Amino acid sequence: MRNRILFMISGVGLVLALVSAYLFAQQPKAQPPLFSPAANPYSQGIYSEGLIESDQAQGENINIYPEVSGPITQIQVSEGQLVHRGDTLLTIDDSVQRATTEQLRSQADAALAMLNELKAEPRPENLAVANAQVQNAQANLKNAQDALAKQEHSYEMDHRSISMDALDNARNAEKIASTNLEVVQKQYALTRAGAWIYDLQNQERQYTALSKAYAASAALLGKYTIRAPSDGVVLTLQTGVGSYVSPQGAYDSYTQGYDPLIVMAMPQAHLEVRAYIDEILIDRLPETGKIKAEMFVRGTKTHVPLTFARIQPYVSPKIELSDGRLERVDVRVLPVIFRFENTSTLHLYPGQLVDVYVGEK
Repeated sequence: MRNRILFMISGVGLVLALVSAYLFAQQPKAQPPLFSPAANPYSQGIYSEGLIESDQAQGENINIYPEVSGPITQIQVSEGQLVHRGDTLLTIDDSVQRATTEQLRSQADAALAMLNELKAEPRPENLAVANAQVQNAQANLKNAQDALAKQEHSYEMDHRSISMDALDNARNAEKIASTNLEVVQKQYALTRAGAWIYDLQNQERQYTALSKAYAASAALLGKYTIRAPSDGVVLTLQTGVGSYVSPQGAYDSYTQGYDPLIVMAMPQAHLEVRAYIDEILIDRLPETGKIKAEMFVRGTKTHVPLTFARIQPYVSPKIELSDGRLERVDVRVLPVIFRFENTSTLHLYPGQLVDVYVGEK
């Protein structure tokens, strides 16, 4: 009985082994590819990686950095929004700079008021007071002269009628009154002449200096409002209300580096492709008048013919794609820029990686 059970178990195991061997020996049917890999459309085409960018007459996308530091108080645009030149994009806290500007404006206004005061001299009231002092001095001199004349006449008639001490006092009083009249007459002439030319020049320079300081402070105050440098589209916003920013940009906790506050592009009726040609393939580039190219969108069957725009004649490290600042192998590339029309069916955006083949017409 026991042997029979063992033979039955062995037979079942043998059947299972044969079935398993048969099943594992079957090859699954290959699934059709979702898309065909990009094939070189040219007999001697050059392959390169490409980066889609906004269409620019020169340079790349517009990277906006602030010229001042402070926390963001307001953001008035959103990503993908079309803006016009001069539109306000965001504002930075300007409370301290605004107070400084108002102080300088008040100082400039005070300097201007002082300058106008000097130009308006002599003041009629001051001139009237000076004239009254002249008339008073003239009256005092006349009184002193009359008193001296009487005493001298009395002394001539009888030397005993008046003492020499009294006569000398009368003569001194007449001289003092005469001198005082000269003083007030000169003071009247000085008042009537108005402000001294050197005082006017000094006040004019003070007003000019304070006006320029106010203008400079007002210009700096304007830097706290970031405005669109041209018509375009907001591609990215790298900051939020309350975030602290500086001329280095905004800190990105993900990349642990500083990025521009806003990246703008021109209106995207057309886009550009920046194809990076490896330095060992540069000599195989056709002449600029004979260059043609085709772009393949990764993961799709989409391919788009490109129009040659220009060559950026500077071979640089290939860090635009990998963002690697320290590379063990120094791979250098030459940027070649192409253009294409951005139709609604392409669904392409700046920053997207594509495959580019460059050939000859």
